[in-house]
Amino acid sequence: MVGVTEVSDAGDGRYVLDSSYRRPADGTTVIAGSPLRLFRVSKRGRAALVALERGEPLPPGGQALLDRLLDAGAVHPRPRSTSLCPADLTVVIPARDQLPQFRPAACRTIVIDDASASPLVVDGAEMLRLDANRGPGGARNEGVALVDTPFVAFVDTDVDVAEADLVSLLGHFDDPKVALVAPRVTGATGKSRLARYEAVRAPLDLGPEPGRIAPGSRVGFVPAAAIVVRIDALRGVGGFDESLRYGEDVDLVWRLAAAGWRCRYEPAVVASHRTRSTLRGWVEQRMRYGTSAAPLSRRHPDALAPVRMSGWSAATWGAVAVGAPVAGAAIAMTTTLALVRKLRDLPPAECIRLAGLGHLYAGRLLLSTLLRAWWPVSVVAAVVSRRVRRLLAAAAVGAALADWRRERPDLDPASYVALRRLDDVAYGTGVWLGALHQRTAAPLLPSLSNWPPR
Repeated sequence: MVGVTEVSDAGDGRYVLDSSYRRPADGTTVIAGSPLRLFRVSKRGRAALVALERGEPLPPGGQALLDRLLDAGAVHPRPRSTSLCPADLTVVIPARDQLPQFRPAACRTIVIDDASASPLVVDGAEMLRLDANRGPGGARNEGVALVDTPFVAFVDTDVDVAEADLVSLLGHFDDPKVALVAPRVTGATGKSRLARYEAVRAPLDLGPEPGRIAPGSRVGFVPAAAIVVRIDALRGVGGFDESLRYGEDVDLVWRLAAAGWRCRYEPAVVASHRTRSTLRGWVEQRMRYGTSAAPLSRRHPDALAPVRMSGWSAATWGAVAVGAPVAGAAIAMTTTLALVRKLRDLPPAECIRLAGLGHLYAGRLLLSTLLRAWWPVSVVAAVVSRRVRRLLAAAAVGAALADWRRERPDLDPASYVALRRLDDVAYGTGVWLGALHQRTAAPLLPSLSNWPPR
């Protein structure tokens, strides 16, 4: 069985296997991707897998299997070099009442002054001032109209990244199917409690693992705080939706994916995002992020469900929640036996592992949702039930302390727990406010597969 640390060269590209990648039994079955998928391959396909894992050239016909694995998020490209250069990239920076941190030297740079109170002046950049505030989507679209290079990078004013690192992302576009590449966006270093918290819990940080970007995957979206996009693909889907003041970047990525383009997350390149200076500004930022869920759910039904799991997992944890853990365990065991019977070509131990991890992940997701998007419901339940009150209090503190121990932030446990819970409540409040404004419950409803359970 192989893991993410094994890097290989197949053909003229470099690939890394996803951390989920497993090839058990006789080697003709692969379990990998996000969401997790099972691939059954022929002996010819097994030869391609071996070549991919060992870093050898793919055998004839292996490219088709590689494409399937790429599109499933089972393997990820790591380009070494490219003929593309800074002359192929234009940087567009939407700005309002704030000068950009990022100042490219080699790339053409266009700053869109989105009706700032006082006109902005940025040395070395082309300036376009808008008479009326259009929001980030509208400002970026104005910049796109001026782009004459095959690729455009969008960088927000509160984001900084090394220009050479940003240009290095162009290597992904040697794949003609790739429309968008995003770096990792971490919190900028700072001494305040908020900055130290965001050093490990930045809202735009999607983690250290590479991935495909698509609804329902491990990297379900990326922010436009720093992205590079193929200009033809961007114009082909109509650019950013200017009616969305928040979430316009998520909407763009999902429209590109729906149009058949590949979108990639490349954490080898890191950008830094400035933390809000006040607690009030920080909370308001989180709430604004949450308000985007409702309008996005209207455009992309089911893509923003706070809980996505099988009906079996829902039944398992539902039984535990009502005080019947034995019944919950019985449902989980039944599920496992059914999976063993269904996947006869996998070792029983592998089926048990898949079923067990699936239920554990579902339980963790439910707990997270109860403390985040569903927190108002949790509060009501806690008021009427002492048992629920004790369980939620223990979970709220215990889960945060577990993360504090794992992440090891430069922050005392009490401050971390308080900010973690405030973070979740602020975002969840935004989700509810957005749902009320849009008159839809879509971003609050779970998505259950195999329901009712069979």
